Amino acid sequence: MSEKNEKDIEQIVPEENKEAAAQETAQETAQEAVQEAVQEPVEEAQATAEKEAAPKGKGFLKKDKNKIRIEELEKKVEECENKIAKDRDDYIRLMAEFDNFRRRTAQEKLDIVSMASTETIKGLLPVLDDCERALEVLRKSDDSEAAKEGTELIYHKLLSYLQSKGLAVIEAKGQPFDTDVHEAVAQFPVQEEDQKGKVFDVVQTGYTLNGKVIRFAKVVVGI
Repeated sequence: MSEKNEKDIEQIVPEENKEAAAQETAQETAQEAVQEAVQEPVEEAQATAEKEAAPKGKGFLKKDKNKIRIEELEKKVEECENKIAKDRDDYIRLMAEFDNFRRRTAQEKLDIVSMASTETIKGLLPVLDDCERALEVLRKSDDSEAAKEGTELIYHKLLSYLQSKGLAVIEAKGQPFDTDVHEAVAQFPVQEEDQKGKVFDVVQTGYTLNGKVIRFAKVVVGI
């Protein structure tokens, strides 16, 4: 083969090789471009899905925790309300008991004071009886007026003092016989029909203290 032909062949082969190499390079470049074009949306889709899935899962978990927390708080509120209602009932009951105790104690004190004063006044009633008897005797006697006036003065002063403490004389003579304030010690026949069943005479004066009988009037009843 001539040298010219060999040079032509050498020129042709490199050119063919260069063309093949260029084609291979173009194919590789095209494949890489396709892979990049496909891979990028896939990666973006995966990233978006992970991003959306992660917050959503946390949101559900947070929502469940909030729901449990609300239920616990509602339960505690209900327990507190029940406890407050019970404490309020106990307080009202205790205050009612204390008020009853206070009233009962005050009434007992009043009863003690009243009883003491009642016993004291009862002890003075015989003195009034003696004064009444003394006045009756003086009125029937010829003693001096000074003795009568002195006795009457003592009697009325004592009676006025006791009346200021709540003592009152039970009206008896001429009144219908009343077992609530009168005590019959005898009966006396009377001619008048309107006097029957009424007090004919008073043997002993009766008294009330603040509306309560401390001594019944001993009387004679007409029949």
